[in-house]
Amino acid sequence: QVQLVESGGGSVQAGGSLRLSCAASGYTSSAYCMGWFRQAPGKEREAVATINNYGTTTYADSAKGRFTISKDNAAKTLYLDLQVNGLKPEDTAMYYCALRTEWLCGAHRPSRDYSYWGQGTQVTVSS
Repeated sequence: QVQLVESGGGSVQAGGSLRLSCAASGYTSSAYCMGWFRQAPGKEREAVATINNYGTTTYADSAKGRFTISKDNAAKTLYLDLQVNGLKPEDTAMYYCALRTEWLCGAHRPSRDYSYWGQGTQVTVSS
């Protein structure tokens, strides 16, 4: 059973930084794409950044230059981080990590392409 658990959200002032983390357990294939998505109230869920097993990364335009996605794996668990700097009030949202069961990846891919999701972690940025 694949499980994804996020952590690291919180409330910060504009210009601040956070590091979001996700631990994905139970996934045994070497091919994968993992992504960070976010969803603000009343808006659709959107991709922020993705990374595949080869380490290839993609970013949404809103994330370029401010967000950095990274991965690691150990003890049959995939670890996914998102370093977010220069936070803006418009970054306020619930952030989710997601796992796609193949290596083809990209921030343009919709959320329906991902099979597994975490429960989300809230990021709130005040001005």
